[in-house]
Amino acid sequence: QVQLVESGGGLVQAGGSLRLSCAASARTVSGYGMGWFHQAPGKEREFVAAIGWIGSTYYADSVKGRFTISRDNAKNKASLQMNSLKREDTAVYYCALDVFSRLRAGVSEYWGQGTQVTVSS
Repeated sequence: QVQLVESGGGLVQAGGSLRLSCAASARTVSGYGMGWFHQAPGKEREFVAAIGWIGSTYYADSVKGRFTISRDNAKNKASLQMNSLKREDTAVYYCALDVFSRLRAGVSEYWGQGTQVTVSS
């Protein structure tokens, strides 16, 4: 099984920035995308951002212009740079691995364990 491990979560003030990282335990499958989802208390897990194997990106409307997803295929890693954070961004963030089209549709075959992001005001 593929294991995904997130890091970089923490507490930040509104307007600040955080960078999340996701490391895969093994080489990612060629053609697969990587993505990020989040889940706030009492809410469903929802799509945040995804990046395809060749670098195409797609973002949820709520984070466009603020978050940037990137990947390093050789290192089996993906990152999410989060700028201009809002209190509403507070959630557990999960790394995801699946084909790009499925990630964009809000589903994923593989999931990380999650990392907490808390934005204070």
